[in-house]
Amino acid sequence: MSQQTELNAWNSEIIPVVQNISKVIVGKEDVVRLVLVALLAGGHCLIEDVPGVGKTMLVRATARSLGCEFGRIQFTPDLLPSDVTGVSVYNQKSQEFRFRPGPIFGQVVLADEINRTSPKTQSALLEALEERNVSADGETYRLPTPFFVLATENPIEFEGTFPLPEAQLDRFLLKFTMGYPSVAEELGILERQESGHPIESLGAVSSPEQILDWRKRAAQVHVDDAVRGYLVNIVQATRTHQSVYLGASPRASLALFKASQALAFVSGRSYVIPDDIRYLAPYVLQHRVLLSADARLSGLDVSQLVSELVASVAVPMVQGAGRR
Repeated sequence: MSQQTELNAWNSEIIPVVQNISKVIVGKEDVVRLVLVALLAGGHCLIEDVPGVGKTMLVRATARSLGCEFGRIQFTPDLLPSDVTGVSVYNQKSQEFRFRPGPIFGQVVLADEINRTSPKTQSALLEALEERNVSADGETYRLPTPFFVLATENPIEFEGTFPLPEAQLDRFLLKFTMGYPSVAEELGILERQESGHPIESLGAVSSPEQILDWRKRAAQVHVDDAVRGYLVNIVQATRTHQSVYLGASPRASLALFKASQALAFVSGRSYVIPDDIRYLAPYVLQHRVLLSADARLSGLDVSQLVSELVASVAVPMVQGAGRR
């Protein structure tokens, strides 16, 4: 079996989830793969794309397929941090304050149009994304498990948006786009929604307990020493290039490591191959690398730079792809 074939395969346990999501999301297998990778790696996703390409439906279909509690935060310019995390409300009958959880208290949470709100409200997500906790009125509240946030944003060229700061971008394991459907895919969308939206009849084919089990098994996927070195060399390359102002941090190395284990598991393997690293590197690194002023003025694109850096690092020859 070739490495490319290994990369495109599916774990038989995952296939029912993929097929269920595909009833709603037509022709976006790579996008579904990335979402499941982030979920099983314990991270979060950021999707930047124009309105109407199916970002919200992707999250809803994922939550329903996995049997998870769905939460939605619609970000607007007047949204307050307490509208995200929750607020303490005084109960006159008991004469005490009780915490009323906000929409962040879900297992699969859609943070819709996150760059429509102010940086102060955006920062309310930081603790939740990293520590799975929410602090309010001097108390700390644990978020449910599994906890997975899929945030969407419109391209920053659109009016009325606030670009996410680097500290918050770094909390997202993967960043990607969905893209427009092909002609055949768009015809399929019209056909499936002719008499009703398939999301309304979508049922669960997995469970939160199953997700936690998959996460444990994904973390046990073997990564050969040569593959580990390959991963670190790619991240190191982002720190030494003359066009880079700020390279990827060690958190990026850990993110790429965990994501590659999850991708191998999703693909039905017990070992990571170099192609896992090559496939995931753009999605893990692009939003963590800042170009220098001269590079930006020259028109250099960060995605182009990351692709060039990945291509410049020698691919290790791992005997048996590190199988065990």
